[in-house]
Amino acid sequence: MNLFADAFAWLFSPERLVGTYALPTLLAQHLIYTIISVAVAAAIALPAGWLIGHTGRGREIAVAISGAARAIPSFGLLVLLVLVLGILQTPLAAVITFVLLAIPSLLAGAYTGLEAIDRRVIDAARAMGMTEWQIFTKVELRLGLPLLVGGLRSALLQVIATVTIAAYVNLGGLGWPIIQGIPLSRFDQVLGGAILVAVLALIVDLLMALAQRAAVPAGLRTTASARPSSPSRARRAASVPA
Repeated sequence: MNLFADAFAWLFSPERLVGTYALPTLLAQHLIYTIISVAVAAAIALPAGWLIGHTGRGREIAVAISGAARAIPSFGLLVLLVLVLGILQTPLAAVITFVLLAIPSLLAGAYTGLEAIDRRVIDAARAMGMTEWQIFTKVELRLGLPLLVGGLRSALLQVIATVTIAAYVNLGGLGWPIIQGIPLSRFDQVLGGAILVAVLALIVDLLMALAQRAAVPAGLRTTASARPSSPSRARRAASVPA
């Protein structure tokens, strides 16, 4: 318990708000790398995922690429890219690393969102004379949005957790107290940095959970709430005399 008390004392010390490595500055750096990386990954993964989900072709390739990307060790890739690109290109190396980390979740969210749609809905849209573009924008994109937001949620959490290694190559972020504190045996600082990353991840996860819930079309929420929540409730409802 003393370690936790020391960690919170370190977090709330006035010294944490001033200087080059002030916590607000580190938080801003952490968020900037996260937002840029996820935005670039979305620009790459979403069009590819939507194309796969709409046409039904290329899913096996997408799964293979996603699996390979997930297997790459982020820390090793970051160090390798810094060595290949040079010290002056360290921010670019970090962004590439985090983009590759975010792509699998976004890609999966994009194509599974479209694949999960009942094919009868798509057939009905075609029977009404809608073009493929209209089907995609007015039907598939809207119905597939909850799973897409789920993929974005997963990507954000993974990148937030991994951006901590940016401090290893002197790029700041909330990982800096952890990286700097380990060789100095400042375990209060290490734990304080870990708490900050965990709190940031929890806040983002909560916001994205609310966004994912809001992304469900109102008609589907009404239908889901109208269904019996369990077989026992269904039996009870059926046993009520008319």
